[in-house]
Amino acid sequence: MPELPEVETVMRGLAAKLEGRRLARVVLARPDLRWPIPEGFVQFLSGARVEGFRRRGKYMFMRLDRALSVLIHLGMSGRMTIDSAPLPHQHLTLETDDGAVIGFVDPRRFGALDLVATAAEDSHRLIAGLGPEPLDDAFSPATLADALAGRKTPIKAALLDQSVVAGLGNIYVSEALFRAGILPHRLAGTIGRGRAGRLVPAIKATLTDAIAAGGSSLRDYVQPSGELGYFQHAWKVYDRAGQSCERCPGPAACAGISRTVQSGRATYFCARTQK
Repeated sequence: MPELPEVETVMRGLAAKLEGRRLARVVLARPDLRWPIPEGFVQFLSGARVEGFRRRGKYMFMRLDRALSVLIHLGMSGRMTIDSAPLPHQHLTLETDDGAVIGFVDPRRFGALDLVATAAEDSHRLIAGLGPEPLDDAFSPATLADALAGRKTPIKAALLDQSVVAGLGNIYVSEALFRAGILPHRLAGTIGRGRAGRLVPAIKATLTDAIAAGGSSLRDYVQPSGELGYFQHAWKVYDRAGQSCERCPGPAACAGISRTVQSGRATYFCARTQK
């Protein structure tokens, strides 16, 4: 599933093409994706002006001049296209007043489209329970330590809990834990403010670097322009099992990056440098 950097990259691409434009034509190919699409969806969008975009966790809001926002969730395999020929499984097509064509393609249909009053975005059922945005100033070591206090789950599982922090997924949690020198299996309740003081900056730096690289292209994800993301070339541990850790002094001192499974998901770490 696309994580925060991929969703942020997609949103920025859409904003550059759609902000300030009117939706001259809206075509909806089916009445549902993961959930039913609201009745009147096409009518609410047709003729509307796009005023801006907002990301919350792994969700995007396209804000219209009708005090309405379109919630967009890419799900497992969803992608947005710009000025592309129609593709298989293109469920939504938007044409603007200057001739741009935006498509929402989702072969597995785990994505979502919904309408919500712009003033009530944070009350939407998919948004209301989300934790803080990791790139916001309000996400601090104290905030994270307090959220983890008393938790008996591994720290990796806790960071994947969207009520603790919004937008993180498997790849970037593994990468951030490596940067912070924290073992993925360490109990979340033992992190405290000291380790949180390393972990929060590591999360922010990992996400910032990934956004700058256009995200990570793994399986389905591409940017709206059709370009691949490039952060997968900068992964320090993810999908690098058996390779040397960059922090170890040399192959003789490093047993290699380990791979294990936590809660059904692959976890990568260096047992020597992460504690």
